[in-house]
Amino acid sequence: MEEVNDRFRGRQGAFGAAIKGIENCLEAGLKVGLRFTINRMNASEVPHMFDLLEKYSIPRICFYHLVYAGRGSNLVGEDLDHDQTREVVDLIMDRTRDLHDRGLSKEVLTVDNHADGPYLYLRMLREGDPGAEKALQLLRMNEGNSSGRGIGCVSWDGAVHADQFWRHYSFGNVLERPFSQIWSDISDPLMAKLKDKKSYVKGRCRKCKWLDICAGNFRVRAEAVTDDVWESDPACYLTDEEISGGSVEVVL
Repeated sequence: MEEVNDRFRGRQGAFGAAIKGIENCLEAGLKVGLRFTINRMNASEVPHMFDLLEKYSIPRICFYHLVYAGRGSNLVGEDLDHDQTREVVDLIMDRTRDLHDRGLSKEVLTVDNHADGPYLYLRMLREGDPGAEKALQLLRMNEGNSSGRGIGCVSWDGAVHADQFWRHYSFGNVLERPFSQIWSDISDPLMAKLKDKKSYVKGRCRKCKWLDICAGNFRVRAEAVTDDVWESDPACYLTDEEISGGSVEVVL
């Protein structure tokens, strides 16, 4: 742990200020969480985020997959490739399990790529984890991505969007109409289809056996890369075998 202390001790600038903010919040008894968006430039830092979590006794961390939309579409080239994504998700799983095995209960989330759910379940199956079926049940209850249905975004100016990444398309404004009316108004073609998007997705998403769990992932990411809202999400890293129901090796 001394090596970890050396890594975070004496940092200057924005990082040092952030560390000081964490210390102040913990001292004040506030619940502290970390957010980390993974990309090519910082993926190697993921293990150090776990070190930070442990050193400062931080209870929660969210690892965000990159969502490139709007002006962020220029970041497509900074996303991990599929093999790199699998590697970092495995690392997150390994480090999380290590924490819990040592009695360090932490809340560790991965966010913005709903392929993580099936990937976790398939790994649990391969390893003969007795909790695999319970995990699958919870994933089915969650139903995956719910942009335009279960989640939405109201921006600073009152504009209503399908999610926080879809700022380039608005369904209306709460300064002009109640949110309840905007959100239930299926006269907008996009809103109508998002309410039942599993019927409209194309490509790999259309034939994927995990569609009821993932719900087609992020439509805005598909739009950014293919210019088609309903094409497959390019960030899905599951293999063709994994989405078509190929055999799973179970380790006993």
